[in-house]
Amino acid sequence: MPFLNLRILKSIFYTICCFVLFSCENDKVAQKTYKTENVIVLVIDGPRYSETWGDANHQYIPNIDSLLTPKGVMYSSFYNNGVTYTTPGHTSITTGIYQAIDNYGNELPKNPSFLQQWLKYSKKSANSAWIVASKDKLEVLANTNDLKWKNSFMPSTNCGINGSGIGSGYRADSLTHIEVINVMNTYHPNLLFVNYKEPDASGHANNWPNYLNGIKACDEYVRQVWDFIQNDPVYKDKTTLFITNDHGRHLDGVNDGFISHGDNCEGCRHIFLYAFGPDFKQNVIESKPRELIDINATILEILGLDEQLSDGEVMTELFLN
Repeated sequence: MPFLNLRILKSIFYTICCFVLFSCENDKVAQKTYKTENVIVLVIDGPRYSETWGDANHQYIPNIDSLLTPKGVMYSSFYNNGVTYTTPGHTSITTGIYQAIDNYGNELPKNPSFLQQWLKYSKKSANSAWIVASKDKLEVLANTNDLKWKNSFMPSTNCGINGSGIGSGYRADSLTHIEVINVMNTYHPNLLFVNYKEPDASGHANNWPNYLNGIKACDEYVRQVWDFIQNDPVYKDKTTLFITNDHGRHLDGVNDGFISHGDNCEGCRHIFLYAFGPDFKQNVIESKPRELIDINATILEILGLDEQLSDGEVMTELFLN
């Protein structure tokens, strides 16, 4: 009889284990049903919120306002809660952590980017993930100091003058945009991360008219990327697009105003985020406070990667029910 009871207990235990494993597997599959196959992140460097979405007329971002916003989600309470300089701001998006990284391209991020993670697990070539930037120093985003990842699974890059990378100098956004379209047309990467240096460069030059023109020019580049996505069979209905800033600038009356940035004032921290994709809601103005590292966590969720490598939170309110 004891032997019989033991057999019965083993049978019950086995049945329970199978049920749990089957249930977990079903849950795992259910979490990975996103339509997104490609992710594009466009970073417009350094505008104040007061000249972008914070301007009631949205006069400097007409395409983002009238063309894109009805198709996606615009965040009105979006922030850089880390160091409000260019390289730290971009690093927070690519790695999902706030790092006081050197701003001049002399230090690698301490964590791997979402591009490296995806290249490792997808086993695709470097041409499937790209970083294209006007600022040469942002080539550091392609690598990490983490010894488990350093010099491995690195995306292709085209940063700075002639795409030559660190030390080449800043390139005009118009030339960077040509490279963006060329990369999309030639390689159709699944992942694309872009930096446009304006309006930051003109702000530092204390040139207000060019600062505003820089915002308007980037708005036009955004429209052209949008048009490419909508008219290309590889990207149409399969691409998630994020448009944001790395930091803002001092408000009028704070230090030297729009010329500079880099502290924790509202002007430097408050930026905008626009999100569009086949898995996201449309025509929504979202007031829930979010921050730069949340972009990373959301991308990892969409790509089915390990969110534990990010300090951000998945922006669940973005997703369709």
